[in-house]
Amino acid sequence: MTKPKSTSSQLINLENQYGAHNYHPLPVVLAKGEGVYVWDVEGKKYYDFLSAYSAVNQGHSHPKIIKALIEQAQTLTLTSRAFYNNVLGVYEKYVTEYFGYDKVLPMNTGAEAVETAIKLTRKWGYEVKGVEENKAKIIVCEGNFHGRTTTIVSFSSDPTSYTNFGPFTPGFIKIPYNNIDALEKALRDDNVVGFLVEPIQGEAGVYVPNDGYLEEAYELCKAAGVLFIADEVQTGIARTGELLACDYENVVPDVLILGKALSGGVYPVSAVLANDNIMNVIKPGQHGSTFGGNPIAAKVAIAALEVVKEENLAGNAKVLGELFRKEMQTLVDQSPLVQLVRGKGLLNAIVINDTEDSSTAWDICMKLRDNGLLAKPTHGNIIRFAPPLVMNKEHLLDCVSIIKKTILEFSK
Repeated sequence: MTKPKSTSSQLINLENQYGAHNYHPLPVVLAKGEGVYVWDVEGKKYYDFLSAYSAVNQGHSHPKIIKALIEQAQTLTLTSRAFYNNVLGVYEKYVTEYFGYDKVLPMNTGAEAVETAIKLTRKWGYEVKGVEENKAKIIVCEGNFHGRTTTIVSFSSDPTSYTNFGPFTPGFIKIPYNNIDALEKALRDDNVVGFLVEPIQGEAGVYVPNDGYLEEAYELCKAAGVLFIADEVQTGIARTGELLACDYENVVPDVLILGKALSGGVYPVSAVLANDNIMNVIKPGQHGSTFGGNPIAAKVAIAALEVVKEENLAGNAKVLGELFRKEMQTLVDQSPLVQLVRGKGLLNAIVINDTEDSSTAWDICMKLRDNGLLAKPTHGNIIRFAPPLVMNKEHLLDCVSIIKKTILEFSK
């Protein structure tokens, strides 16, 4: 006798009973993904408009990436860095040439990569710039989201991220995002060794800075002898219509942080890239990870990056992103419920005309779910739209019609 499948409500109850309540998911239980689509346990099909926070840029279960995963998993999974393996060096050569750096330090998650960049920058500050030990400072931006570790939440401006997690790590200067004057003032401190910034603030609601902000910030850092550190965990790997969001302003970060789509969502892979004059301050035993640079991660990341080039995902994201924002602007013009649309490439958001503490954006996402499209609010009244970059024009226009129909009906 075949055992009956668990229902969505049963599976949700299991998570609520046995899992820590550190997330508030939309009530949909996914069981399958392919390309731009996901299916729930009851078999209903949806467009995925979150892409696992931009980890699944190459689409769900991309056959080339899955093939690389399976083949390597059947051969060698993990050696730790106590030994060399026959894949890591190949990956390191590939990824450094792909992004134009001398060296890569491989890690697993985005937060780990940010922590690595912080440690690297501080060490460079002491050993190369000559800052007095334990005096190094890193400038960060208000509204940032760089991860959930104790050090990272120390410089968060979101109370839900830091409340009751102290004491906090010192050594950070918070300034307003997209404010060159504030950066210039903060850089006057001789103990500043780095400026950590998201080219577009994703979790803050796809907050796109003014044109020229990144370039001017980079030049100010260069003049002050400070490292420009770009967190492209969410914005990188073709999401915004360029390989990196920094490419829009021809900025080459001193330290580049990558994650998420570096594996196409198939395996945890992150990386910090820098040139020799920075990376060589790290010596054996000073930083590492048991799983960082493991053979599966290396093989999967190569395949994921090959897909980005072979399928021209950056170009596709740029074209479809322009179409999406144009269509959303017509919705802004039609509905008093939508204040504005903003974004680059296929990283976009609409701002709902309600307060941050209202349930309106959540309720709209519930209706979108009912109509076959999955998205999630951020900061209360903002809905982020970030579909897989393998989406085509037909898919996109179908999704636009779902979004328009949902919101126009909701506002009646």
